[in-house]
Amino acid sequence: MGERSVMPRRVPARPLAAVLAAVGITAGVLVGGPGLESVPGCGMSGDPYPSQTAKDWVTYADHVVVAGPTGERETGRRTYAKGPVAYAMDRRVTFRVDSLLWSRASPRHAIGSDFDMVAPGWQVYRSSGARVAQTATDAPRLEIGHTYLLALRRQEDGWVVLGEGAAVPFDDHTGDRGEWCGRVLSEQDVAEGERFSRHDDHSLEKALLGQDEDAVKRALAAARD
Repeated sequence: MGERSVMPRRVPARPLAAVLAAVGITAGVLVGGPGLESVPGCGMSGDPYPSQTAKDWVTYADHVVVAGPTGERETGRRTYAKGPVAYAMDRRVTFRVDSLLWSRASPRHAIGSDFDMVAPGWQVYRSSGARVAQTATDAPRLEIGHTYLLALRRQEDGWVVLGEGAAVPFDDHTGDRGEWCGRVLSEQDVAEGERFSRHDDHSLEKALLGQDEDAVKRALAAARD
């Protein structure tokens, strides 16, 4: 997968800061960084495709899967001559596919039992040598030991999620339970955060709070009608 992708427009995101604040995590813990423009939902570049609703998923995705990372390796290393950061890198994460919930009639590419995708990585500080995890601003970091619901699209340089709304924490096959922005949240944490977020949020992610794969399949089937 290449290190950049074309991002035609920004799709409004759910205010993750409200969710994190509700569980005592301030926005200051989030680490942005250069070079993450290839990762949907990271940095400031926006989402590659609309990703908020079930209609977005069935319109723009090739497959919707439940998947978990099984390994990772460094990719896209960038060295800086000046400044506090000596170098930074992304991660190429390998996922196992636990469940294939939906595929378009003519996908751009078939998906097998595993696949790779670029995710936020690390930055290393010049003075101390400390390595700090980079995190997505409105999406999971995609870490080993967790499970995710992903709406995937095949581009020329590999698989991507549609955007921040198309990567949902799914530990124990339960919507909004698990790793999000580098922190582990329960669906109760997310529900508490929703009290302070937009009332006009009609995202599929919000609708799947505490729901399982059957709820995903029903939502996608209804969106095709």
